[in-house]
Amino acid sequence: MCTQADLCASRKRATLCSMNFAFTEEQEELRSTVRAFLENKSSEEAVREQMETEQGYDAAVWQQMGEQMGLQGLAIPEEFGGSGYSFVELGIVLEEMGRALLCAPFFSTAVLAAQTLIHSGDDAAKQAHLPGIASGETIATVAYVEPSGKWDESGITMEASGSGSDVTLSGTKSFVIDGHVANLIIVAAKSGAGTSLYAVQGDASGLTKTSLSTMDQTRKQAKLDFDNTPATLIGEEGKGWEILSTVLDLVAVGLAAEQVGGAQMVLEQAVEYAKVRVQFGRPIGSFQAIKHKCADMLLEVESAKSAAYYGMWCAAEMNDELASTASLAKAYCSEAYFHAAAENIQIHGGIGFTWEHPAHLYFKRAKSSELMFGDPTYHREQLAQRIGI
Repeated sequence: MCTQADLCASRKRATLCSMNFAFTEEQEELRSTVRAFLENKSSEEAVREQMETEQGYDAAVWQQMGEQMGLQGLAIPEEFGGSGYSFVELGIVLEEMGRALLCAPFFSTAVLAAQTLIHSGDDAAKQAHLPGIASGETIATVAYVEPSGKWDESGITMEASGSGSDVTLSGTKSFVIDGHVANLIIVAAKSGAGTSLYAVQGDASGLTKTSLSTMDQTRKQAKLDFDNTPATLIGEEGKGWEILSTVLDLVAVGLAAEQVGGAQMVLEQAVEYAKVRVQFGRPIGSFQAIKHKCADMLLEVESAKSAAYYGMWCAAEMNDELASTASLAKAYCSEAYFHAAAENIQIHGGIGFTWEHPAHLYFKRAKSSELMFGDPTYHREQLAQRIGI
């Protein structure tokens, strides 16, 4: 089994190998270890069971992910209780979680919230919150989207009142991933200096959490209402969007990696079914129409992998290409996953449309992920602006 010491040895080689779209032996071992764990803990039966619960995840599995495997702290610096690996390793884990449709607050905690803290420039906030995230003790998220549904800074209207240690927040945040179970919420709000970030405890006074009924119940979302809720400033006042814009590029890459995992899984489901489903005395995969569908799916999935993997390398390096690559990867991987999920249903025929079939679960995750943090149209516009078109 891959150990943390083994992965430490591969860290220096990760960048070069990822740039060439190949992974080191240690990184592939990480993939194998995570896949084996998820095949055991995130079976279709387990996914269906957890998505029907109020909290939406298995607390025992979450604890194992933190204490035994160190997944929550994988990309957190060692000085704050993590393992100090790069975004490449984190992307590999996200890809496997997308493949397994894992029901857990991993994306919100280990990607969205952890990366916000890491890039906040606030050492006190890092020391206060990152060790808990790394151990799995803390479930965290970021709340910045409001009922308007806008993904950019123009949608942030919540106001922060007071200053110093006496700050309160009032307003509503919507579509907050895992907001119903988070015990740390990083909130974007307007202060006198502009958009700022604030830490709010999950049990703070004046905070009301309402679970939302969404299309994809494998990833829970919530509406959060704040009424003079006490908060603590993270980073420099007025620099919140500057931090968030960088984090959202990393989040786009992470979500693209997750989408690639799901797309690969539905491709495999479609090909396997095409081999065993017989009509007119022959497997349906022998018919040209089905062959072409599978071939087109393969092309899109492999292209999506290239986009996501390059984005992972840019994120690991934090280079100048990250911004454009993030939007490119999110736009392309969103469409590739959704198309592959839809084609998987078509290849399965009538059974693919039933709630009892796993194709249904992947289709809903694909659609939800396509819209999350900006749809393909939004990211194409972002890409055009960033490359000067």
